[in-house]
Amino acid sequence: MVANTQAAIEGRWDDVRLFLALYRRPTLAAAAALVGLDASTLSRRLVALEEALGSALFDRTRDGLVPTDAAELLLPAAEEMAAAHARFARQATGFERVTEGTVRISVPPGIAESFIAPALLRLRAKHPGLRIALDASIGFVDLTRREADLAVRSRRPQTGDLVSVKLSRQKWLPLVARAQAKPHAFLHNWADLTWIGWGDDLASFPPQRWLEKHVPRSCIALSTSHFSAQVVAVEAGLGAALLPQRYLHQKTLRRVRYSPELEASVQEIPSTEPWLVGHRALRGVPRVAAVWDFLVEEFARLERDERRVAPERAR
Repeated sequence: MVANTQAAIEGRWDDVRLFLALYRRPTLAAAAALVGLDASTLSRRLVALEEALGSALFDRTRDGLVPTDAAELLLPAAEEMAAAHARFARQATGFERVTEGTVRISVPPGIAESFIAPALLRLRAKHPGLRIALDASIGFVDLTRREADLAVRSRRPQTGDLVSVKLSRQKWLPLVARAQAKPHAFLHNWADLTWIGWGDDLASFPPQRWLEKHVPRSCIALSTSHFSAQVVAVEAGLGAALLPQRYLHQKTLRRVRYSPELEASVQEIPSTEPWLVGHRALRGVPRVAAVWDFLVEEFARLERDERRVAPERAR
């Protein structure tokens, strides 16, 4: 048993990476998504690691994985290894001289689907040697531990050795399908519409907080944190949703016309400010710098396009 445990301890860094993912995420599926494996493969890897150590690391419950005392004992050493690995990787990447390789980006689902993914063709045209690993999830990634190279976040980070830049400021609007819009009718009560809202995992998201304040729960026909599902549901006529103003460029959507008594609540509709964030040590690495500069340019282009078509949208 001692020999097996020693072998496990001296095993690959990958086992420590998987252990940390399992510790930080509540389910096998969430941990598997973080490390780029399927849940069944990760489960087999966990069983093999536990057998090598001769101790269970996680209790399997209906609500997910619960760390055992053995996992809590191993955690500090695992985190030290992760920090050392991150330092090693940062220093090694400093030797890069060409713009090629993989850049891992963590982006909220709506931004990933609507803006990042469609722009990647232009990025590849400029830098054919780049490969993008796009994590379109709500979960928080630790850039200091190299869980991603770049991230788009809703707030500017205040701690850590990170650099950031504000990509845009996006106003949100209540939108409905074109077929539902009534050109000469004005809404007097938000409860007179059926609405589409966000899931419980985004209860603190500013647009969802606005809905919670101004729209009765009984008027919410669909709750989902899958952004594309929201847009498709609005286009299909299921109801209204708060969406970024940029979605007015889709001919299938129209803004809700409202009466003056709703103006005060409209003024409370939040704006969002996506920030591009990266580790300071990676900012000058060619592959990371190329993606950073491209995303800044791409969001600036979107801002220019929006200002150009704004008068047409207002009509």
